[in-house]
Order: sequence, then C-alpha cells, then structure tokens
Amino acid sequence: MGKRFPPLNSLRAFEASARHLSFTKAAEELHVTQAAISHQIKSLEEFLGVSLFLRRNRQLLLTDEGQRYWPQIRDMFENLLAATEQVRAQGATGALTVSVVPTFATLWLVPRLADFGVQYPDIDVRVRATDVPADFLREDVDIAIYYGDGKYPGLKVDRLFEEFLTPVCAPGLPTPERPLDKPEDLLYHTLLHDTDTSAWARWLQEAGVKGVSPEHGPVFSHSGMVLQAARHSQGVALGSSVVSRMDTDTGRLMPLFETTIPSGYAYDLVYPLASEGRPKINAFRDWILNKVAEEGDTEVLY
Repeated sequence: MGKRFPPLNSLRAFEASARHLSFTKAAEELHVTQAAISHQIKSLEEFLGVSLFLRRNRQLLLTDEGQRYWPQIRDMFENLLAATEQVRAQGATGALTVSVVPTFATLWLVPRLADFGVQYPDIDVRVRATDVPADFLREDVDIAIYYGDGKYPGLKVDRLFEEFLTPVCAPGLPTPERPLDKPEDLLYHTLLHDTDTSAWARWLQEAGVKGVSPEHGPVFSHSGMVLQAARHSQGVALGSSVVSRMDTDTGRLMPLFETTIPSGYAYDLVYPLASEGRPKINAFRDWILNKVAEEGDTEVLY
C-alpha cells in the first residue's frame, strides 16, 4: 500500500497557525474562516494521531510534537516557494515567438522593438510576419497581432488600435499645375489602392467629393506596398492612422485633408486563454500596451 500524505490545506493551516500562534491570524492570512482553520487542524491531528496545539490562558501554544513538526513543514513550504519562483523566473526568459501581419511588423512593431529588449533582456523575440492566423496548437507561436474585426473565439484579445484612413502623398507630388489643395483636386491624381478597393469610395462619399472615380488606379496586395508607391510619388494613398504614422512623423508622406473614415478594422493582441498569466506573455503584453498608450490618438495623422 502506498504512503499517504497529509492534506496540503491542513499543512498550510498548521504552518500559518504555528507561525502566528493564532488561528485568527492564520485565517486572515489564508482568507478563510477561523472555523475552517480549526477544522483543518483537527483533521491533521487525527491523521497524525497526536495533538499539535495547546490552549493555555486564552493563548495558543505548540505541543512538543507540534514544535518538532512545525520547522520541517515551514522548510517544506519555503522550499516549495523557492522552486516555484525559480520555474516562474525561467518562464520569463528564452524565446518569445510573435506572429504579426507584415505591414504592422515593418512599420510599427520593428522600429519600437529595441525598447522591449532593453526592458526584458532575457527574452529573445522572434517575429514571424504572416497574414495567416496563427495555429497556436500546432505552431511554435506564443502570441500574435491580428488585423481584422476583433472577433477571435477562444482567444484572449487586447485591442491595440482602431484604424482610420485619410489621404496621404509624398511632399513632391502636388505641383502648381496639379495641386492638392482640396479633395476635388484628386481628380487630377492617381489613387492607390490595397485589397479593400471600397475604401476610396467611402472616403470620397464622406468628403462629399463627386466626379472622382474611386475605382481608378493600381491595386496592391499589401498596404505597405501602397505606402511605398506613395513615397515614390506614384499617387495618393489612403494612409492608415497606425502604420502611416512613421511616414507622416518623418515627413516622407504628408496628410492632405481633415476628413478621416474608420477602416472597419483594428489591430488586436491575441493569445490562447491557457497562456494567460505566463511571464513571457505578460511581459510582452504589458510592454506593447504601454507603447500603445504612449502613441495617443491614432485617428489623426497630423
């Protein structure tokens, strides 16, 4: 017959009671009632076949058996705590694989990632740029940044940015002959599109512009390619309030008009519910949410 171990809850109750020499203080520490502590102590004494405490003049004292038993139980819990903290510390080191849509990776995440390394030097980030949603069960992916409608069943979701769109172009594109002083001037310029070819139609309608064809112009499979074309003065792009900010902050691109529209999409940080609380996940989550808070309002590019 295998060896029987005493109930862990009874040992916790005993250790706390022996340390405080008080059932009341032990109950406060363990967030239970005094009656629960008394019940756990009685169960442990019945298991051991000895008395562990004496009550003398309204004072709680350890019996001889209790005095011999308590240091060993105290050391056991201290060793357990030390082993647990060691494992948790190891969980905050090593590699962290982040799956992220390519445009966001290139234009937002990577330029800021060095700061994460300064704050968490023991975590090596591996960025996997892809438009395909992560398969957390089958792939070596810890956390991901999705671009979409925010509906991801079975995953923990933290909203990073709502996305808004407004026209941007290279500073050298407008000329006296072909100005861009008002939205109607778009009639004389090429419109650059990503796969959401309806975006220009929605923006023109919001701005009250008529006579400009929303279908005209080249279509690119990634918004990063659209911005690259705009940087080379190939036309006017609908710049994202999120991924265009670096271009507008540095002057490579300039916003043209005040009218903005919501894209209908957002950038979200996602990870499995089972990963919640993991030190590496918490570290990256805390870091990126703080970075997002520093960015402020992303609706306006200027």
